[in-house]
Amino acid sequence: MKFITRLKTIMIAMVLIVGLPGITQAGTVPPPPPFDTWLSELKGEAIAKGMNADIIGQALRGAQPIAQIIKYDRHQPEFSLTFWKYLSNAISDTRVKRGRELLVKHGPLLKRVAQKYGVQPRFLVAFWGLETNFGKYFGKLPIIGSLVTLAHDRRRAKFFRAQLLAALELMSKGDMPVDVAGSWAGAMGNFQFIPTSYRDFAIDGDGDGKRDLWNNLPDAFSSAANYLSRSGWDINRTWGREVKLPKRFDLSLISHDIQKPLKEWQSLGVRRADGRDLPVVAIEGSLVIPAGYKGPAFILYSNFDAIMTWNTSTFYAIAIGHLADRLKGGGGLITRPPANEVALTRDNVVEMQNLLTSSGFDTGGADGMSGPKTRKSIRAWQSSKSLPADGYPSIELLKLLRQ
Repeated sequence: MKFITRLKTIMIAMVLIVGLPGITQAGTVPPPPPFDTWLSELKGEAIAKGMNADIIGQALRGAQPIAQIIKYDRHQPEFSLTFWKYLSNAISDTRVKRGRELLVKHGPLLKRVAQKYGVQPRFLVAFWGLETNFGKYFGKLPIIGSLVTLAHDRRRAKFFRAQLLAALELMSKGDMPVDVAGSWAGAMGNFQFIPTSYRDFAIDGDGDGKRDLWNNLPDAFSSAANYLSRSGWDINRTWGREVKLPKRFDLSLISHDIQKPLKEWQSLGVRRADGRDLPVVAIEGSLVIPAGYKGPAFILYSNFDAIMTWNTSTFYAIAIGHLADRLKGGGGLITRPPANEVALTRDNVVEMQNLLTSSGFDTGGADGMSGPKTRKSIRAWQSSKSLPADGYPSIELLKLLRQ
């Protein structure tokens, strides 16, 4: 339990750092320190921690900040796409079909992993599908170059410095080559583990003495299952489900932080999306409406929290759960997307944040990303105007703010 509590603490901290640390009230990131001085100090810290000086020198030779990495960091899809666009990008009929085929193909291996770590195969395949399209794309950016850039940048410097040092440690021990490639944020292998996750959770699944997350599926599946298991995964539960809310439902009850037994949600009028009663089981859940009160609603169980330790985006976690449901034969969401949805641009979000702040609802800075604090301020503003307080940033909301 102490380990799970620590993971949840880390999860909350990561949610907060998405939009806050390093961001000034004006929404700008402070300038980084002189690079050569910073890099020299980093090398000294790595060597002082006992890492191989030759490997460290080789890994960091010629390292320089990469401008494109900063652009990726400032325009993450979880903050620039609508829920419906994000979901359609993540889950396609082609991906569902391929995932079902791979569930069968790797069935014996997945069954062994499930028995050992307590994670259902369909969820492991769902993570695999969303992270690397079932191993088809691991990323082509240099891990060290990406991490050096993000650790030197001030927006999330502390987090990425820890990732950079973990990567150098893994390289120093021979766990990975110095020229390894991956995502812009330093994630690697079939399941896109960041370096600290690789260090702490990777498993030698076939007993060959190596933890290979690129070419060895027993290692990859075992590592992903180990991560989820140690994050509190319950093999006897699912992630959540789409639900239907009654008219004039109290939107203040919709929060990942508000947990109620299913029988209590049932008494408040919450039903499955098809109108049936909620399951009669002694578990708690929370409600979220990722596309606002006009969009779909979901009730979330404890396994959703485990998904969020992997990636703190609510969009991502719902996509994982929904894809896992599709892989076992489920259909699409019952709530249908709007016909003409207009996505907010980054400039739109900056304008919205400035308007909210000038109205007395602090967003923590105008960074152009609709993070937790911005959504909280939206909800507060909506409540002050007797509007449905769903905290959802939309073009309609921006028009109201302009008035």
